[in-house]
Amino acid sequence: MGENIYKPVYSKDTKLVVSDLKVYFPIRRSFIDVLRGKPRLYVKAVDGVSFDVKEGEVFALAGESGCGKTTTGKSILRLNEITEGSIGYLPSKKIENVVKLPMVKKLSEHGHIDLYSIPDKYFKPFRQDIQMIWQDPFGSLNPRRTIFEILEEPLDIHGISSTKEERTEIIAKALEEVKLTPPEEFMWRYPHMLSGGQRQRVVISRALILKPSLVIADEPVSMLDVSIRAEILQLMMDLKKRLGLTYIFITHDLALARYISNRIAVMYLGKIVEMGDARKVVEDPYHPYTKALVEAIPEPDPQRRFIIKELPIKGEVPSPINVPSGCRFHPRCIALDKHPELAELCKTKEPPLIEVAPGRYVACWLYAKK
Repeated sequence: MGENIYKPVYSKDTKLVVSDLKVYFPIRRSFIDVLRGKPRLYVKAVDGVSFDVKEGEVFALAGESGCGKTTTGKSILRLNEITEGSIGYLPSKKIENVVKLPMVKKLSEHGHIDLYSIPDKYFKPFRQDIQMIWQDPFGSLNPRRTIFEILEEPLDIHGISSTKEERTEIIAKALEEVKLTPPEEFMWRYPHMLSGGQRQRVVISRALILKPSLVIADEPVSMLDVSIRAEILQLMMDLKKRLGLTYIFITHDLALARYISNRIAVMYLGKIVEMGDARKVVEDPYHPYTKALVEAIPEPDPQRRFIIKELPIKGEVPSPINVPSGCRFHPRCIALDKHPELAELCKTKEPPLIEVAPGRYVACWLYAKK
């Protein structure tokens, strides 16, 4: 059992480094609460998350709804303000001019910069280099615009191509890349005229039309029929290989994360509780919470369709406003029934994320030295 506490690594092949990220959202107080001097409460959506993403890999953030994985993804895109921590990014060559600005904070000798040190007026090129694939393909597309207009908008914002003919050619090629062919049949339709799978292909096309190097995919197939999920996932992997992309894949489905990702970080209530090789995390989980998620994966066995599994977990997810002391999973952990000697420690002291095997990290007192 190791005591090597996880620290993200800045190296020449690391695309992104998230260090001790915290995102707290303040709760509005009533006038009476202000008069009485009640302290402001916060939703601790992300509460000290650290990880690094290698160039060209698929890194999965997995966990239940409300665990903070989407907020983490939005923070990388600077779609919400962070409370503490830093996000280091290795930019592509096309935005080197911004990197040279004197106010931009350098985080490593390899060229990583702090995304939150860049003034808003200079951040526009990074919108081109980091893109997001949203979960709901219908909600993320403007229903009043044609597919052509939807794909033309990012080109217009970033000043890519000057003529209508050039943009038409770029948009047609972008639609062909996501297998919407012939493109002339799709570019003049509205979103409601497409199927769910076709709409998600448009969302992918819009994210890739600016030629980003990092793509954050927020549960990109959860709103789709099971029959077409595999097609969309295979498309994403083909595009990754062909375009040299790096993915951060956000999902609640560990089976899906195992299929598509190189490494998985399992999040619970704003913290990473387990991280490592995707196959090993799913096939041999260490943390009690990860074990519960793996047990919840449906088995493709028709003979077992009426068997209800007893999951190794109890209770409901605590409020992110009033996070439990110590290990935040301890109120739901049935491992404490087998290890009562750890009960007091788990309730009072938060376990560190330690290395228990090469590249395998777990935040649990079952594995850490007290």
